[in-house]
Amino acid sequence: MVKLGTDIIGESGLPPFFQLANADEVAIDAPQNRKGDALRTWVRSLSGFQKEALVRSARTGLTWRLVSDEGPYLNGHDAAPCPLAFLSTGMAASFMNEILALAKIQGIEIRKLKLIQDNYYTMKGSMPKRTMIGGAENIDLQVEIDCDLDDAALNEFLINATYASPLNGLMRGQLESLFKLGKNGIELPTAKVAEIEGTLFPDPGNHFARSVPQGNDLILMEPVGPTPKKDVVMGTKSGGSSLADEQDRRLNIGAVAVLRADGIKDIQQMQYSPYGTSFRFLSSEDGRAPDANTLISAGIAFCFMTQFGRFVSMLKLDLPDYRIVQDTHFSPGGASGGTGKAGEADPIETHVYLETSESDETAQEMLDISEQTCFLHAFCRTDLKTRLKVVRV
Repeated sequence: MVKLGTDIIGESGLPPFFQLANADEVAIDAPQNRKGDALRTWVRSLSGFQKEALVRSARTGLTWRLVSDEGPYLNGHDAAPCPLAFLSTGMAASFMNEILALAKIQGIEIRKLKLIQDNYYTMKGSMPKRTMIGGAENIDLQVEIDCDLDDAALNEFLINATYASPLNGLMRGQLESLFKLGKNGIELPTAKVAEIEGTLFPDPGNHFARSVPQGNDLILMEPVGPTPKKDVVMGTKSGGSSLADEQDRRLNIGAVAVLRADGIKDIQQMQYSPYGTSFRFLSSEDGRAPDANTLISAGIAFCFMTQFGRFVSMLKLDLPDYRIVQDTHFSPGGASGGTGKAGEADPIETHVYLETSESDETAQEMLDISEQTCFLHAFCRTDLKTRLKVVRV
């Protein structure tokens, strides 16, 4: 298997995840906070399917640098988690935030808590025929818990906690994502995708390179070896298999979350299908590690960027460099934010910057197909439910 590009992440000498010490100098700002939290995510392609993101939150005021890669199924270097890992870990972190917050509000003692989550996606159709489309399916959530609530009360408590997650706003209903498109510094109208009103944001260009890490003794992300195999592993796993012209596959990304003694969430991402390396994430809402909304926002942006790389690789198109600026808007958590309401979110807004010798029409098609094949934009436009299973421990 010939790996795509060079391993810039592995060779950079930088920690893969870190908080920026100089976000203002880098010139990334947060969007206007219209719901409770507003996050701006910059992403640039590095090499092959390797990508770098900077995510700034209006709520926390912090900016995190995160990186993503792909495994053998996309001929990647496996130097960092895949995009879908970020959504899964951010979702698990968000669910745990709301469970713990609601327990505190209601005076419920939780003696043990572990979340085992499975996210499912589909990819079907033909890329040469432009019929390939990404899909998202309902989520399985197993809660292993020790508390004094009876079965009926516990089930209701956990359902209310999952609805309280800000991510609920992207899962419930069907949100159509919005876009702006730039090619070689010139704004173009979109073709099929819905367009954001207003003008194209300034291109972040090479501002990423100015990032300086804030000191942190914690290892915020690390590989932990091959994912433990399930009895049945669905979908593709061979080298380059996700680049096949014709596809009909189902993906399964898992997350196992526990709370450490210091209050930080320890979340292991499971790469069941396509099969690959498992990575451990740390998450916290107090600035010691990336918060749930940051991980979720990065995951959506990384996944969308991957689809550009897939499309141009498979069709042999010219796209040496590309970047996006993505805005996400979430309500406070129903429990953690004290609203007592289900979580809400606005449609994802993404500005796209392509450097290419291809025609304007091809640039527009790059955007359309990338949105069409993106698992996490499908997640937003699909009405999804969380299937809950409770296990007492």
